[in-house]
Amino acid sequence: QVQLVESGGGLVQPGGSLRLSCAASGMIFSIYEMGWHRQAPGKQRELVATMTSGGSTNYVDSVKGRFTASRDNAKNTLYLQMNSLKPEDTAVYYCWMNIDSYEYWGQGTQVTVSS
Repeated sequence: QVQLVESGGGLVQPGGSLRLSCAASGMIFSIYEMGWHRQAPGKQRELVATMTSGGSTNYVDSVKGRFTASRDNAKNTLYLQMNSLKPEDTAVYYCWMNIDSYEYWGQGTQVTVSS
C-alpha cells in the first residue's frame, strides 16, 4: 500500500521560508508526475506546482520566483522550498504523486504566514 506523508508546515512571519517534504512509501515501481496543491479557508483547492518525471517544473504565477519544487528519487521524496512567504500563502498544502498510474495524495500540512 502506497502512502504519502507530508511534513514541514508551520507558522512563519511574512518574508520567511519553509520547506515542505512529501515522502512516498510502499511498493513503488515508477513515479511519474507529482506536485503540490493548496487550499486556503473558504477557497477552492489551487494547483501550486508540478514536476514531471524528467524534472521539468511549472508553477502558478503567484508563486513563481519564490517557490521551488525538487525531488530526491532515491528517497521517493518531493520537496517544496517556499521563500519570501506572504500572508496570502496561508493554506493547507497537499502533495500528490502519480505512482504506477495511480494518483495518491498526502494528508495535508498547514502553512500559516502571519506576524
